[in-house]
Amino acid sequence: MTTKFIAHSQNKLWLAALKPPMYSVAIIPIWIGTAVAYRETHLIHWDIFGTFLLSAILIIAWLNLSNDVFDSETGIDQNKPHSLVNLTGNKALIFGLSNLFLAAGILGIIAIAWWQRDWTVIGIVLLCCALGYSYQGPPFRLGYQGLGEVICFFTFGPMAVAAAYYSQAQTFSSTGLAASIIIGISTSIILFCSHFHQVEDDIAAGKRSPIVRLGTQRGAKLLPWLSGSIFALTALFIVFGMFPIWTGLIVLSLPFAVELVQHVGDYHDQPTKVSNCKFIAVKLHFWSGLLFGWGFVLSNLSL
Repeated sequence: MTTKFIAHSQNKLWLAALKPPMYSVAIIPIWIGTAVAYRETHLIHWDIFGTFLLSAILIIAWLNLSNDVFDSETGIDQNKPHSLVNLTGNKALIFGLSNLFLAAGILGIIAIAWWQRDWTVIGIVLLCCALGYSYQGPPFRLGYQGLGEVICFFTFGPMAVAAAYYSQAQTFSSTGLAASIIIGISTSIILFCSHFHQVEDDIAAGKRSPIVRLGTQRGAKLLPWLSGSIFALTALFIVFGMFPIWTGLIVLSLPFAVELVQHVGDYHDQPTKVSNCKFIAVKLHFWSGLLFGWGFVLSNLSL
């Protein structure tokens, strides 16, 4: 019985370390950029879409693994049993795997650029990777200055959506830019929520996250405005005629926003109870993005 319990606990730690739900931050921007391109060009290049999706997942794997390595160097993860570095005890192995994932992901983007004889996409993706590195990587460690959410917004919002759109249409789109704002905000909310339960560790490591700066109570009061902006901006762009009415399907993800706001409001100062709020934020990001993207696809099919 004890052996089974230990094995079960280890499996849970590995699952938490690998963060499978977090890979939605790779999927959704590619989905949105492709969906907007489909509405405007009436075409989807499935080989490019599939390659970009796989490459984005590999790049996120690099980001997750390398962040564990960089955090282990600052000591901020010393109380984090589900850190891959802590689980394996082999920082060099994790760092090597992360770089392997990055190389594989970049090769996929190079393949897209080669097929199109256009290197714009690889330029955007390399800039995304540079910003991703600056979040935790030395000597920048901009996340420790409280800039992680800003980096997250631009990397997984305007830049990633623009790259996905360009890979399909080989041009840029004002509608795509507007749509990327929605995705950038919902992605940043995930990172914002990840700080509530680790304030003490962040302070000890000198990390000035938004929740360290604001305090958990003010952070909890800000969250309804951040979550509500996803729906308010979508409605505004529909009224202005930039988004099709079908994108209003995003409202079906409102229960996840309500759940997130209520959960953080109730437990913002209780680390053990609020620690799962980032996974509620992931659900909000995934379902709002999925429904939002379907709005563009369905508007094309209904023409």
